[in-house]
Amino acid sequence: MVTNPARPLSPHVWHYRWGPHMMASIIHRASGFIIATAGMITLLWWLSAIGGGAESYANFQKWVVSAGDKASGWEVTVNWMFRLLGLVVAWSFFQHFFSGLRHLVMDMGAGFELNTNRTWAIVVFIASITATASLALYIAYKNLGV
Repeated sequence: MVTNPARPLSPHVWHYRWGPHMMASIIHRASGFIIATAGMITLLWWLSAIGGGAESYANFQKWVVSAGDKASGWEVTVNWMFRLLGLVVAWSFFQHFFSGLRHLVMDMGAGFELNTNRTWAIVVFIASITATASLALYIAYKNLGV
């Protein structure tokens, strides 16, 4: 194949200096994927457990919500993994939400200046971490019965 040496070439991805605005865009896509897969699979399992009757729902609660006092080590481990998954899905939701608001503002034609774009990308990360931590603390507060 013959190429024209005078033809301009598009820079490869490694030629760009990475910044928070680029990471926010990538994480926005990844968080949407996490919400769509992990969240929806758990939701479908929950709905099928409801439809399956009391025993099926009790089994779902044992694995996802609370393993109980007489649970085996495996059941407790899986239960904590689902709690971590819930935390990841919650962070993904807040990250996707705040990043979506950022993109909405950009779609209206504002925030394209490089410094403004970087600043709001950092704000998105801070807001999502703060909202996730607040939700986790609220749930822990309610579950401790305080």
